[in-house]
Amino acid sequence: MFLKVFKEKSNQKFVDKTLSSRNVIVNRTKVVSAGILLNDSEYFNYEEINAFLDEIGIASTKRKFFTFSKSKETTHNNWDNVFKPTDFGWRGKLKHKDLFYFTETPFDVLICYFLAEDNELKQIAAMSNANFKVGISNEDDRLYDLIIDINTKNFEIFTKELKKYLTILNKI
Repeated sequence: MFLKVFKEKSNQKFVDKTLSSRNVIVNRTKVVSAGILLNDSEYFNYEEINAFLDEIGIASTKRKFFTFSKSKETTHNNWDNVFKPTDFGWRGKLKHKDLFYFTETPFDVLICYFLAEDNELKQIAAMSNANFKVGISNEDDRLYDLIIDINTKNFEIFTKELKKYLTILNKI
């Protein structure tokens, strides 16, 4: 019990350190690759996300999904990868090799579609080497370059707004 609290504190310190040292330099290139970070207890419509990514011109080979799950279930039919709280060690260490590669991949855009306050989700968003980070939670505005403040049930509004802002920023 106590070790879990200390582990969470050490990972939170890691996230704070990562965010404070983040150098935001958004380049002007078009979006051709995307990382999508989800929480399976909030939103799980894989087909709807893929339809949106098709609409803005991101090839299916340039998309990578990662879904956070607290459930004991080990398989998901539609998601590329699932990570759990057990995939995190102390001081920001990742035990899941594919999750590490996800954070190291320089996506053109990282879409964080979750409102959850789970430290694991925040840690992955903070660690990501994505060029442009988009989120819907305004709890910690250091995580994202663009925040669209909506509920997870309003994916249609999110896609409309994201498309509008990506067009304004000349990214699509």
